[in-house]
Amino acid sequence: MAEDKIDFNDLRKRAVSQPLVSDKFTADPSAHVFEGKIYIYPSHDIDAGIPFNDNGDHFGMRDYHAYSMESPEDKEAVDLGKILDIDDVVWAKRQMWAPDIARKGDKYFFYFPAKDKDDIFRIGVAVGDSPSGPFIPDSDPIKGSYSIDPAVFNDNGKYYMYFGGLWGGQLQKYRKNKYNTDNELRRDDEFAFGPLVAEMSGDMRSFSSAPKEIIIQDENGKPLLAGDNNRRYFEGPWMHRYNEKYYLSYSTGDTHYICYATGDNPIGPFKYAGKILEPVVGWTTHHSICEFEGRWFLFYHDSSLSKGVTHLRCMKVIEIFYDELGNIKTVYPYKEKN
Repeated sequence: MAEDKIDFNDLRKRAVSQPLVSDKFTADPSAHVFEGKIYIYPSHDIDAGIPFNDNGDHFGMRDYHAYSMESPEDKEAVDLGKILDIDDVVWAKRQMWAPDIARKGDKYFFYFPAKDKDDIFRIGVAVGDSPSGPFIPDSDPIKGSYSIDPAVFNDNGKYYMYFGGLWGGQLQKYRKNKYNTDNELRRDDEFAFGPLVAEMSGDMRSFSSAPKEIIIQDENGKPLLAGDNNRRYFEGPWMHRYNEKYYLSYSTGDTHYICYATGDNPIGPFKYAGKILEPVVGWTTHHSICEFEGRWFLFYHDSSLSKGVTHLRCMKVIEIFYDELGNIKTVYPYKEKN
């Protein structure tokens, strides 16, 4: 939708959910339940004064805050304060994009992407004793990590990291985990890029296996093609399990959908299954899915608080539902006009 023609007062009234934070701009919410509460780890959008471009340089985030909610019905999320700043990370130069967190034992591992001194995205880890921090970053990024959007999934004690994003996320520059600046997007008639998955080592600070590309298949069992923009993977992977089936959800990027695919194990293959979220106001779409007391919730963002400014977003939450076959019912973020 064309943001310059939107009545944002009307849009807010028609929105199915309202911003959880209004004093800062928050995006890419990663939601988890720890100690009986919901903790959310979003990106912290700022106006860095950088012009818009397809590499996303205008997304100039420099730190992270953690938030908590007693219940998904809370109207606001509580700001727990800053948990990590780019000045604390010796290897990072700029652009602290969408993070995630995982708990193992009595430790919390906070994962984040940032560009290193050579402007190459890597994924770092910071460790804390509490879900609200503080978090102490390792002095180097995770060996073998690259691109953006880490998401860590605990599968009965095995932890997997999913990651990767196209365009500014640099995923197209890699083939078999090797970077080459001459690599570009695949042709429309080639199979689409998939997210990467790597099993985590016991220390949660390294990979125990080399990253592997996940194949997302169409209804006939063939890989989705790069030109299938309404269904193919672009960025923002998330994994959850429902009724023993694995759900890989992701953003389609330039077509602005949150889609999902299902499989029988956490490393695929996965078959495309449908859309979770229709497009929101603002260019990007990035989400997480969290279970709380037997109900399931989609955390996402739009740019309604900034009246359509692409890189100044606000996180939201809405309940999602499954049908009798386990399909997720599509969410429409704004009600139709009367």
